[in-house]
Amino acid sequence: MKELDRPAAETSNEGHFPSLAGATGWLNSPPLDPAGLRGRVVVVDFCTYTCINWLRTLAYVRAWEERYRHHGLVLIGVHTPEFSFEHDVDNVREALASMRVGYPIALDNDYGVWDAFANRYWPALYFIDAGGRIRHHRFGEGDEERSERVIQELLAETGATDVGTDLVAVAPTGPEVAADWDELGSSETYLGSERSQGFASPSGITPERSHRYTGPDRLPLNRWSLTGDWTAHADRVSLDEPGGRIDFAFHARDVHLVMGPRDPGTTVAFRVTIDGEHPAEASGADVDADGAGSLVQQRMYQLVRQTAPIRDRVFSIRFEGRGAEAFAFTFG
Repeated sequence: MKELDRPAAETSNEGHFPSLAGATGWLNSPPLDPAGLRGRVVVVDFCTYTCINWLRTLAYVRAWEERYRHHGLVLIGVHTPEFSFEHDVDNVREALASMRVGYPIALDNDYGVWDAFANRYWPALYFIDAGGRIRHHRFGEGDEERSERVIQELLAETGATDVGTDLVAVAPTGPEVAADWDELGSSETYLGSERSQGFASPSGITPERSHRYTGPDRLPLNRWSLTGDWTAHADRVSLDEPGGRIDFAFHARDVHLVMGPRDPGTTVAFRVTIDGEHPAEASGADVDADGAGSLVQQRMYQLVRQTAPIRDRVFSIRFEGRGAEAFAFTFG
């Protein structure tokens, strides 16, 4: 029998498969543990459903799970929340189902699994062989080819002979599309009083009480402002009266905003403009060409996707009703 000629992937021994006992619950699976997974190749993927960096890896992770599960791969997502609303199991279940995530998800609300792995990143991938040893890891986006080569190599070590050497082909859409790194001139920006940066409203942020904000005469690049009656909580800003607005001067192809209605089951209409105009062909997946959209759940919304040329512009979002909450901007 001819041995399959397989491109080599560099792996090492990075320690044993840590415990999953810190999970506070599971989706799509009964609880799993390292002992029960011995003999299987496992990839552990740390995620949180609003994270744009994780979302841009998801098309590959989904494709790997679909292609290699019949060869012995077990892919486990570990959902470790960043924002308070991501602790809500119903929010997580609904969000991941909409993203077509059907593999096992360990809910890590208390950071027990995160700490067991001594992890510090979203996304983070850990590649574990059939003997329960971590053989490779990847923090952040990119390097998908090497990651898939590691999966192929670890499966081959188990005796699988029909894994193949070709790589998955993916066609990401919406927020799963890779960033335009050459034009990415704006970075993740948190809006709450505890971690805010670049706030440009003249009065500054007033924590934990309602305040009427106004915008500056001119908004410099990578600065943001509030207009209207808002309360700045530690991790978010919350709109107290209809008509409030958030402005951000940005340089990027895509604009995303983590936000949602304060009160579950309610809807808040909003409208997006770019340099005071409707976005038209630059509208993101969650708005129409006129910039209209609705907050119906707490998640990341894609509001702008431009085509070249990319230049410095001012993004604005105006909410028609009270009760909108906004947590962080991300860009792509």
